[in-house]
Amino acid sequence: MANEPIVDFEAIKNDLTNVPKPIQVLNESAEVTDQEVFDSFSDDDLVEFMKKMVWERALHEQTMNFSRQGRMGFYAPTEGEEASEMGTVLAMKKQDYLLPAYRDVPQLIQHGATVTEAYLWSRGHVIGNKFKARSLMPQIIIGAAYNEAAGVAMGIKKNKEEDAIAFTYTGDGGTSQGDSYEGMNFAGAFQVPALFIVQNNGFAISTPRKKQTAAPTLAQKAVAAGIPSVQVDGMDILACYAVAKAARDYITAGNGPVMIETLTYRYGAHSSAGDDPKRYRTKEDTQPWFDKDPLIRLRKVLEDKGLWSDEQEDKMVEEYKASFKDSIKEADKVAPDKVSDMLKRTFEIPTPEMRKEIEKFVEKESK
Repeated sequence: MANEPIVDFEAIKNDLTNVPKPIQVLNESAEVTDQEVFDSFSDDDLVEFMKKMVWERALHEQTMNFSRQGRMGFYAPTEGEEASEMGTVLAMKKQDYLLPAYRDVPQLIQHGATVTEAYLWSRGHVIGNKFKARSLMPQIIIGAAYNEAAGVAMGIKKNKEEDAIAFTYTGDGGTSQGDSYEGMNFAGAFQVPALFIVQNNGFAISTPRKKQTAAPTLAQKAVAAGIPSVQVDGMDILACYAVAKAARDYITAGNGPVMIETLTYRYGAHSSAGDDPKRYRTKEDTQPWFDKDPLIRLRKVLEDKGLWSDEQEDKMVEEYKASFKDSIKEADKVAPDKVSDMLKRTFEIPTPEMRKEIEKFVEKESK
């Protein structure tokens, strides 16, 4: 009998860590690491990327203020994830179908919804779901948007839409949910035009990434579904855009789905509901990510080119926040949703029991 085992499982396990470095174009010191890709962007492109990230940072800051004032419903902070979110959504086209999760409201707005509609969605108002963007409303169930994306992508394929994909997001914690794998497995099996984006911000609420899975990367989880995947520096908007565009081109060429893992960070709490990140993250954990801030690195590039200034940015932030204040005022003007109306919308033809409930609430609401 042979002394050596027929399979060296330890060697296989060790080989799992042999993965390429995350794709990057601009490092945390604002140094170009991929000159060819960097040169593919015009000065106007670079300025537009910066404007979008400043817009999202301002949206976050003002929306958090509204939340503290009790004027919002559920809100998931996005500060720190601007490059990951804006870089990927800007690489999509309006005919693409977005399946957002609850932290993806900025992408939903960029894809066609209004800020007022987003605020109404946060409040749970039905009008917040009636946007013109080709998208479903943000999904609250963790990982479930991956199943939605697989189904929508199947519809795109069945309808023979040649230049359209379904794209969706989840966080690192979402990849631990069965829904995420089921969605990717379906997409891989049927080779549908879907782009799965994992925003790895290091924590599933308070659970650190290292306790969620032994997988060296989250991108590797797509391999079991037969889907090509890649890691990208999620604090580098140029890399996020370039990789997302390349993925979209690959998918629309009829090659099936792709998964992208962006390495990013959530600076604040998981949600406005009140978790305290200081209870599960130390200053030593967070400071390196502040040093990698996506706005800082692109700002330096633009300033060196003479394309950006603090005065320009301050004015822009002021204008953005003024527009968000107008949006919340518009949301405030919308009459509150009624329970009776909610019940009427539940079924096309209300059940006898529901008709009684509707009558009861109509009478109650008329007083």
